[in-house]
Amino acid sequence: MVPLALVLSLRLLPPGTPLRIVRVLRQLPHFVHQSLVGGIDVAWRALAPAMPIDPGWIAIRVDLPDGGRVALGGELSLMPGTLAAGTSGDMLLVHVLDRNSDAEAAIREEERRLRLAIGASGGKNPGA
Repeated sequence: MVPLALVLSLRLLPPGTPLRIVRVLRQLPHFVHQSLVGGIDVAWRALAPAMPIDPGWIAIRVDLPDGGRVALGGELSLMPGTLAAGTSGDMLLVHVLDRNSDAEAAIREEERRLRLAIGASGGKNPGA
C-alpha cells in the first residue's frame, strides 16, 4: 500500500520531472526499516513515561519539486514519531515527538533519498 501511495503522490511532479520507479522501489526496504525502528521507539516512550519527550513543531525548507514535497510529507507522516502537517512554498511543517532528537537531520536524510529516487536536482537548500 505504501509504495502505491508513494508512486501515486509522485504523479503530482511537474511535467518534465522524471519518475524513476525502480529508484522509488529501492526506497521501500529503508522505509520499512525506519518505520519499524520508529515504531519501537514510540512504543517504548508510551510504556516508559520517564523517557525524554519534547513534542513540538519543526519548519524545514525542502529542496524538492511540489510533488516531491507532498511525497516527503506523506512518507514522514507514515513513519512513527513524525507528522507532516502541511507545506507553504518550499517549507514543510512537521510535528515531532522529541524536538531534542536529531529529527531535522533525519528528515534531511529522507529528503536526500527521495531526491535521488525521483531524480530531482538539489542545491538551493543550504541545510540539505
